[in-house]
Amino acid sequence: MSDDVTQPNAWAELRRLTAARIGLARSGASLSTAPLLQFALAHAQARDAVHEALDEDKLAADLDALDLPVLKIASAVTDRAQYLMRPDLGRQLGQGADSVLAPHRGPYDVAVVVADGLSARAVQAHAAPVLHNILGALRRQDWRVAPLVIARHGRVAIGDAIAARLKADAVIVLIGERPGLSSPDSMGAYLTWQPQPATTDADRNCISNIRPDGIGYADAAFKIVALLQAMRVRRLSGVQLKDESDRLMLEQ
Repeated sequence: MSDDVTQPNAWAELRRLTAARIGLARSGASLSTAPLLQFALAHAQARDAVHEALDEDKLAADLDALDLPVLKIASAVTDRAQYLMRPDLGRQLGQGADSVLAPHRGPYDVAVVVADGLSARAVQAHAAPVLHNILGALRRQDWRVAPLVIARHGRVAIGDAIAARLKADAVIVLIGERPGLSSPDSMGAYLTWQPQPATTDADRNCISNIRPDGIGYADAAFKIVALLQAMRVRRLSGVQLKDESDRLMLEQ
């Protein structure tokens, strides 16, 4: 009889393929020490991401390489604590934003807003490389792109007011998503055709989980550009506009 009392873990090979918590080892009714510590670490990373401040100067320097003017504004929120407690203020332009945007009034085909949202580290890491791919495609199609706008303490709907001030037909808002326990750096892209003060979330298209371990930069840019093209043709967005980018990708 063998002295080896350990059992082979059938989940080990599958766990290597995903960040999802599958087949976690247990000790009685509780998690064993290793997955319990990993869970606590992931929770701490998610909390840190929510409270982390956006390095606007570093982000502006990264975006400046994209050969468009970069404007910096803030929402009506005064600090991070208020941002978490008052979502309504994160949707409004702060003092001084109008004077920053007014000299750059269009018309444009599309405006791009980068907002910290609930994970500044997401846009800090992923906004520039995704925009590099998006702008390359839009320039080849002669889109008129407004100056890039960095919105501190911004929510998705702040893009509506920015697009209106810049006189843009559509707006892309790249924003840090609410951190998950395995994804503290996930970025979302919200696209809206002709945003207005009465625009609702039903009027937006969203591409979520943009990051190297989720939807990669090139694939995300392809989906965003495909949706913009469809918006311009059909002159609508949101639940009325089906995302057909997967089919287009397969046809290429």
